[in-house]
Amino acid sequence: MGFCHSGKGAPLDIRPEDIYSSRMSTKGADQLELLQGTLDLLILQTLAAGRAHGHFVARSIEQRSDDVLQVGHGSLYPALQRLLKSGLIVAEDGTSENNRKARFYRLTPKGTKKLSIELSRWDRFSHAMTRVLAPLSKATK
Repeated sequence: MGFCHSGKGAPLDIRPEDIYSSRMSTKGADQLELLQGTLDLLILQTLAAGRAHGHFVARSIEQRSDDVLQVGHGSLYPALQRLLKSGLIVAEDGTSENNRKARFYRLTPKGTKKLSIELSRWDRFSHAMTRVLAPLSKATK
């Protein structure tokens, strides 16, 4: 899946194909599409640490992925709106660390439960992919 990043290669970008679909892809013609909903999961995981404004959410995902995942505003804010509509997060207005108006997001109890379910599903999926992508032993060929 190309998640190993040793400082080489283009970062993966998270972009929606339409308003209801968030996908990760590499920049340029060499595109890698992953599971729909991955950006939502990353946002929920980021907000599990506490309330945050959109810019912080995007930068946190980028930093925690060693800048492999890039989150543009065109992907982030539609995803935040989807999560708000579904009741997984709530928003409140406040003031950012640089004294500017900002909208802060936080998980709801429903969002916390959804995060737990999706993390379990992601764990199962990633373990299955690891098993399938592992080199076959000579005995199983």
